[in-house]
Amino acid sequence: CRAGENGTEVLMITSRDTGRWVMPKGWLMDGKDAAEAACEEAWEEAGVKSANVSAAPVGTYHYEKRLDDGYVAPVEVQVYRIDVEELDDAYPEMRERARLWLDPATAANRVDEPSLKELLLQL
Repeated sequence: CRAGENGTEVLMITSRDTGRWVMPKGWLMDGKDAAEAACEEAWEEAGVKSANVSAAPVGTYHYEKRLDDGYVAPVEVQVYRIDVEELDDAYPEMRERARLWLDPATAANRVDEPSLKELLLQL
């Protein structure tokens, strides 16, 4: 998140496989707690270079992840508030995703997952 001219803005990215709008997310990482892993994913997927992250999740949402073998796995995502101080234009997945700052209501209209829509509208 960041403070925009008209209030809070949320950094959204496109997924690599379908191009739908999502928040940066990923799996837990060895040697990192969940908040640290959230910061690492925000860097890799969206170029978040400098930020303050909440110690506890601000909410959760659910979606179905289609795996390479065709299996669909239910996933619960813990969402951490990351107050972005700086974005880098060069980051690991920059050629694979688009990124865009949106107000929470506009972001909610662009996502598919109902529980993520609800979470965005609470920001």
